[in-house]
Amino acid sequence: MTTPRVGLARGVGWRTAAAVVVANMLGTGVFTTSGLIARDVGSAWLLLALWLAGGLIALAGALAYGELSAAMPEAGGEYVYLREAYGPVVAYLSGWTSFLAGFSGAIAAATLAFASYASRLVPELGALDSRLIALVALWLLTAAHLAGAGLGGTFQAILTAATVIAIVAFVTLGFAAGRGASANFVSSAPAHGSLAVALIFVLYAYSGWNAAAYLAGEVVEPQRGVPRALLAGTAGVTALYVSLNALYVWALPVPEMSGVLAIGERAAESLFGPRAATVCGAIIALAILSSVSAMVFAGPRVYYAMARDGVLPRALGHAITRSETPARAIALQSVWVSVLIVCFGAFEPVVVYTGTVVAIFSAIAVAAVIVLRVRRPRLLRPFRTPGYPWLPAAYIAVCVWIFVYTAHARPMETALGLATAAAGLPIYWLSARHVSPRGQGAADG
Repeated sequence: MTTPRVGLARGVGWRTAAAVVVANMLGTGVFTTSGLIARDVGSAWLLLALWLAGGLIALAGALAYGELSAAMPEAGGEYVYLREAYGPVVAYLSGWTSFLAGFSGAIAAATLAFASYASRLVPELGALDSRLIALVALWLLTAAHLAGAGLGGTFQAILTAATVIAIVAFVTLGFAAGRGASANFVSSAPAHGSLAVALIFVLYAYSGWNAAAYLAGEVVEPQRGVPRALLAGTAGVTALYVSLNALYVWALPVPEMSGVLAIGERAAESLFGPRAATVCGAIIALAILSSVSAMVFAGPRVYYAMARDGVLPRALGHAITRSETPARAIALQSVWVSVLIVCFGAFEPVVVYTGTVVAIFSAIAVAAVIVLRVRRPRLLRPFRTPGYPWLPAAYIAVCVWIFVYTAHARPMETALGLATAAAGLPIYWLSARHVSPRGQGAADG
């Protein structure tokens, strides 16, 4: 019989943590949203500028999380930062939202998207229910991460490396041998949307830049390793995204990009011919698989931290000696994701309506840099956010702008997102008597 450990082992290198960041970010967004952005802005250079701006915004958030993770190198990410800056209630609502939809909903939607691409790549799979394919993919990835943080981290690094190599090869061959035209960079078309909507699409593709923070309790030398992973992963993905979008423009003028959802496959077909679209589809499927794996890896660290504080069943806060991983939390998340896959079949609506409230929790977590500088000036900060307080303030301002715009344009989804978070309050109150002193904030380091 195994016995519970006191905590998680520090066996995750910063490169593995950076791979988790890259994998969390590299999903379907960059392969599907650029055509919609081209429709909204009508300009190739404005399209590229927005993708660069999205990367800079994500880097501003990563720098703030770098300070927080180095000062509080614990599993759980923003749950920990919100707990220390604002108290256990706000932290709990963040973790609750992460479990209910932030991670679980995104995993369900991504595995169903993977099933769609897999069926197109392997026609024999078309006879199967897409939910079955999604469930098999989910539990194979879950098994890899249940085997231990070391094996799971290695598996994640291999998946991420394969995805990055495939994208780099696609971009390099596209510019070197593809049928493109430099004139496309000055092409334009009538704009049919707003910069606000276009930036929301971009920031959706950049979501996941904070993934390394969830692993801070397992990263070797976290005071240096976690900030390095956050920055390296985010900067690397920014370079990939801008390069990919430059390739799209090289392949297609803006009028031909406008409104195209499968922009990656359309660009590949234009560059190399019809068969290349299949190759691009395989790259997208690999990117989705890597992203799901990263979320299966990172998300349970939030529930583990919550259980250690006593606001979730304490069994979830035990690491298993043999595997050195929060196995119960991983299994619980995958069970809930399975329910979502089976019951809803297509879970994108849940991801959409919770996206706004997840962004708000991210902004509140970045604001914790400012709050903790004021309230706990003696807290040891091995890494300090450059450009403080202006960079955190800029990130917060963008998130608030997105929230206000979405609340005005999509009031129903915004209200449902807020209701999702608020639904955790009764459960928190019922479990509040079990909250440990850790849940009330730790002493200064």
